[in-house]
Amino acid sequence: MTTLLGRRTRALAAITVTAGLALVAGCSSDDGGGSGKTTVKGVHLAKAGQLTTCTHLPYPPFQSEVDGKVQGFDVALIDLVAKDLGVEQNIRDTPFENFKTGAFLNSGECDLAAAGMTITDERKKNVDFSDPYFEATQAVLVDKDSGITSLADVKAKGKKLGAQAQTTGEDYVKEKGYDPVSFESSDAVLNGLRTGQVKAVVIDYPVVQGWLKDKANADKFKVVDNLKTGEQYGFTVKKGNTALRNAINKALKQAKADGTYKKIYEKWIGPYDASVASPAAS
Repeated sequence: MTTLLGRRTRALAAITVTAGLALVAGCSSDDGGGSGKTTVKGVHLAKAGQLTTCTHLPYPPFQSEVDGKVQGFDVALIDLVAKDLGVEQNIRDTPFENFKTGAFLNSGECDLAAAGMTITDERKKNVDFSDPYFEATQAVLVDKDSGITSLADVKAKGKKLGAQAQTTGEDYVKEKGYDPVSFESSDAVLNGLRTGQVKAVVIDYPVVQGWLKDKANADKFKVVDNLKTGEQYGFTVKKGNTALRNAINKALKQAKADGTYKKIYEKWIGPYDASVASPAAS
């Protein structure tokens, strides 16, 4: 089993983990084979025979290591893109900050980024987004014994609030006048709540859904607020990479049409909600 190294603090040592599909031949070389870069069905790939995906672990249910392999909702959807191209998906664990700047896409280290990432105008300046594939809300999660009944109640009672650094959830509460304790990953956010470092957290609702599937968590914690922030998730590619963007959109459209998306959604998210699963394009 490949061991995943730490995330932000060890970004330069990010390693790869393969996910999914058997390699299928049929790639044509762009450069005589010198660098291993290829073009498949008009899509330029960073490495021969691979669709290289940058992500930030862990972020269940979208991507996390399960039984020694990176799996999740995003992983399964990008596997469909890789399958259409006749290659395998290869996943790299990288710092979340890279997704805002598009650094690993621009350097050619990754073909795309999949990290439960919200489409924003600011991020569009640096990367191109796929069609939206998921609509997320922010949940306020607290200990059942905290006495907190809403996000506003956190401030009213002077309690510490936690959020994941560099995320729209953190941005949202800061805009509302909160000063959240920042954690580097969704796991760290939830652990901060579990250990009492903070008394409430703001985090994407699907993450909370997955966490509360554990009975021990469900018995101790509860959602007291659901913030409809209008967030839509999208996959990103390097600015101007229209071919790969189109390939992603094609796979998403087909998956929604033939029921594959619904099956993946029910496996990783929960009961199917068409309004969340098929948001209108921004």
